[in-house]
Amino acid sequence: MDADTVLGTELRGLRRRRPDIAGTVLAGTDGLLISSDLPSTDATHLAALAAASFGLGHRVADTVRQGEFRESVVCTTAGCVVTYPAGQSALLTLVTVSAPADLEALHDEARAVARRAGSFLDVRGGGGIGATAVPDAHAPLATRTPMATLPAQLRRSARPTWRRPPI
Repeated sequence: MDADTVLGTELRGLRRRRPDIAGTVLAGTDGLLISSDLPSTDATHLAALAAASFGLGHRVADTVRQGEFRESVVCTTAGCVVTYPAGQSALLTLVTVSAPADLEALHDEARAVARRAGSFLDVRGGGGIGATAVPDAHAPLATRTPMATLPAQLRRSARPTWRRPPI
């Protein structure tokens, strides 16, 4: 079976079982859309936002050292948007039309779908998408090298060469 069939079946099954779900987006952790049943413009934007939300949630979970990141939940006056990791390089995002009466039951079902979809994508090597694996949460964000520690030759070449134009 091809990826669209398998993933589409999983997402449609989840929506059939949970009528409070208005739409689903499966995206790479890099924000690229894999599959969705939302209008394409909304799905593309939501895929990118889900990746940003996931990255932030992952970093927060690591900072507070209270266990592994499980999901990101944004509740509005009209519903919720919930993002779950799906394997090494994907995210499952659900849009609900109202706050689910039993959020824990929604989490249980959605996590199971995210696990199956993620396993399928991981086996297929990302499913032909541009997604990148989740970065190591303990890796440094950036490394800065002070100019004074660079060899003299590099320090000279790093000086700006801009000159004021003649008046």
